[in-house]
Amino acid sequence: MVEAMRGGAGGRAKLSAAAGLALLAAALPAGPVRADSVEDFYRGKQINLLVGSGAGGGYDAYARVFARHFGKHVPGHPSIIAKNLPAGGGMAAANTLANTSDKDGLTIAAHTNGIAMDPLFGNPGAKFDGRAFHWLGSIGKLQNVCAVWHLHPVKTIEQARTLGFTAAGAGATSNTVIVPKILNTLIGTKIKVIAGYEPGQGDAIAMESGEVDGVCGLAWSTIKASRAHWINEKKITVLVQMAFDKLPDLPDTPSALDLVSNDADRKVLELILIRQEMGRPFSTPPGVPAERVAALRRAFDATMKDPEFIAEAARAQLEIEPLTGEQIETLLAGAYAAPKDIVQRASALINPAASTK
Repeated sequence: MVEAMRGGAGGRAKLSAAAGLALLAAALPAGPVRADSVEDFYRGKQINLLVGSGAGGGYDAYARVFARHFGKHVPGHPSIIAKNLPAGGGMAAANTLANTSDKDGLTIAAHTNGIAMDPLFGNPGAKFDGRAFHWLGSIGKLQNVCAVWHLHPVKTIEQARTLGFTAAGAGATSNTVIVPKILNTLIGTKIKVIAGYEPGQGDAIAMESGEVDGVCGLAWSTIKASRAHWINEKKITVLVQMAFDKLPDLPDTPSALDLVSNDADRKVLELILIRQEMGRPFSTPPGVPAERVAALRRAFDATMKDPEFIAEAARAQLEIEPLTGEQIETLLAGAYAAPKDIVQRASALINPAASTK
C-alpha cells in the first residue's frame, strides 16, 4: 500500500480505480430480488377479501367460491377470509380499500360492477380514483335484465312503455335503481321504483311476495344461481336485457341497445354498459408492491382455469367469463376518455346529484 502511494501517477490511478469499484459495489443491491420473496411474504398470512355487497346475493356467491380456491394459487398459500361491506352499493368496500387498508397486498376487494366508474360519473361518495386500483381481473360479465312477475299483465317492453309497473330497488347507486332510470329515459318505459330494499335478497323477495311487480337490474347469472326456479317454472317475464352482447339463454328478448332511438342515446348507453362488461371485478389498493400485484394477477388467472373452481362454480350455476386485470384497465381507459357531453348525460342517469363541471 505504501509502495502504491509512493508510486506516482500509476499508483494513484490504481487506487482511484479500486475506490470507484468499491463505491459502485456499495451503490448496487446486495443481489437480485429473490424469486421466492413473494412466497416468503404470504406464507402463513391471511388475505382479507372485502365483498362490496350483502350476504346471499350474486356478488357474494361469486366472491366466496373464489375465496375457497384463490389462496392455493398465491405464492405461500395464504388463507382467504371474506367480509361483507355492502353499504353504498359497494362504495364502503371501495373507500375502505383505497383509504384505510394497508398497501401490502393482504387486502383485496370483490367490487360491485360499476364502482370503478363512479368517480367518472361524479359520485361525491367516491373517495378514490377507479384507475388507481391494481385490478386483478373479473370473474364474469354482468348482464342485467328487467323482469316482472308472471302474474303481471305487462309481457313485453312495448307494454312497459304504456302500462308501466312498479319495481323493487335497493340504494340510490344500485343497479336495481339505476337500470329502471336508464330504461325510462332512453327507451320510454314507465317504471316506478320502490327503493330501500335490502340488496341481494330483499328486492327478489318483494317481487315474489307481490309487494312490487318486478325488478330491473338483477344479473341473469344471479337469477340462475339463486332463483333458478323462476326460470324453470316460468315465474318471471324478462322484458329487456342490458349488455353489449345478447344472452344465449334469451335470444328472443330485446337488448336495450337495439331499442334506443338515436346515435347520441346509444353512445350514452354504451358508456354505461362498460360497467356491465367489468362484471365482477377484484382489485388490490393502490400502492401495493409491483411484484405482489403481479403474483396476485397470476393467481387470479390461474384460479379462473382451476378445474376445482370451475366445477364448484358450475354446481352453484355461476357463469365464468373472465377478464384479466389488463383488460379491465383498458376498459376504464376508454371510459374515462369519453367525450364530456356523453359523460355528463350518463352521469345524470347514474348519479343525478353529481356535478357536471
